[in-house]
Amino acid sequence: MNNNPLMDYTLGLTERTYKIAGDLELHITVTSNPYNIPLDALFAMAARINKKRSFLFVSKVLGKHIPLNPYTSLLSGTTLALLLQQALEGKASEEKVRLAVEGLVFPENAEAAYKTVMSERIQLQQPITFIGFAETATAIGHAVYETFGQGSHYLHTTREVIEESPSILQFEEEHSHATAHYGYSDDPAILGQPEILVLVDDEITTGKTSLNIIRDLQGKYPKKIYYVLALLDWRTEEDILQFAQLEKELQVTIHVISLISGYTKVHGSSESLALQPPSPLAEEPTGALQMFYVNDLFAHAPFAGDRPYLQHSGRFGLTPVNTEQLDRSITQTAERLKRKRTGSKTLCVGTGEFMYIPMRIAAEMGAGVSYQSTTRSPIHVIEQGDYAVKYGHAFPSPEDENVVNFFYNIAYGMYQEIFLFMERETTPSALEPILRILQAKGLHTLHIVFFSPQTVDWKEARGWKIGDSEL
Repeated sequence: MNNNPLMDYTLGLTERTYKIAGDLELHITVTSNPYNIPLDALFAMAARINKKRSFLFVSKVLGKHIPLNPYTSLLSGTTLALLLQQALEGKASEEKVRLAVEGLVFPENAEAAYKTVMSERIQLQQPITFIGFAETATAIGHAVYETFGQGSHYLHTTREVIEESPSILQFEEEHSHATAHYGYSDDPAILGQPEILVLVDDEITTGKTSLNIIRDLQGKYPKKIYYVLALLDWRTEEDILQFAQLEKELQVTIHVISLISGYTKVHGSSESLALQPPSPLAEEPTGALQMFYVNDLFAHAPFAGDRPYLQHSGRFGLTPVNTEQLDRSITQTAERLKRKRTGSKTLCVGTGEFMYIPMRIAAEMGAGVSYQSTTRSPIHVIEQGDYAVKYGHAFPSPEDENVVNFFYNIAYGMYQEIFLFMERETTPSALEPILRILQAKGLHTLHIVFFSPQTVDWKEARGWKIGDSEL
């Protein structure tokens, strides 16, 4: 696109070396950047606590490790959708592309850009199902799906084992902290009917995740064409050859589309880095604690008893009819929570796979709202320079104490209030570790928002400082 005003930022920038930490360095060679997006707008670098892979591209548009304007994260999915439209139809609106990219690069433009691009959905020529990969890509997968109109369906994979519901797909993510993925739906036609399936991930490293799910899908719901969308694609020539071999084996076509693609070469290792102690906390928690339930605004799945999952999160499949209902629920929730805001610097925090709905709610809660979510990724925390993860805390997941979760880059005094979004209610003892950390961040209010019905009498929880809340 020769008329792209962002081109001056990126012309000639095809190679770059990142000095991450210690002796760990990463050299990247960019081979494709179709929308000429500055690399610094998409990611920064950090060191992973992982022997298999020492480095991490810390996304600036996902809303996971770095707090951001929620509209920026929504636009990352929308921009991928425009790339897909180009691949499917041979064209995409240059004006929409320009707005989407400017919104990604300049956060102050993100809201207006997103609303303009989404004011007219892309119309599909044939039915397509989009599949977002847990946990990191559940939100951008949903955002890609939302960019299209009638004829599309959405399903995100999950690490949750839901015994009451049959899994319509299952595969392994070999390099992940939690390797098994499941897909649930009471309507297998979501996967069986469309001729094209689109898989959405945040980053492709080797591509094995995509290959594993395509192999599983092809055995159950045979297709001729698959698309794989990702923000970043760092496959080697050998990895790309694996895709070609699977195409030949299964007699399918696999198209891989990304905002950035290229090669990486690592020097050094993160194993030489000393583990830093947790970021210090204030001795005494400050601020009020408020509990809110918004279950009356949402439909629930008939699973997990008194603490059900949401029906229309994407975990159980989603159609445009469901989406209209979900949009109403999101707007109603945002209006309710916006009235509960007590500060001008607000952070909304999603939890694990529960990213898209909190992100959308955060986007509609007014000015001064940032968004991010918890993660399973263990990362070296280093408070220096342009290193991407300067603060961090580990805690047992409120939904499964055997799973360690983390949140990053929340400094003391950075926010006046935090809204923590929980898809399902949990117990006081399970919630206490993360609350103890967040309440020591210099807040005047910490709001906990549950999306399942209330079963706990929080006012009876020993030693809890509960403020005026909707209980």
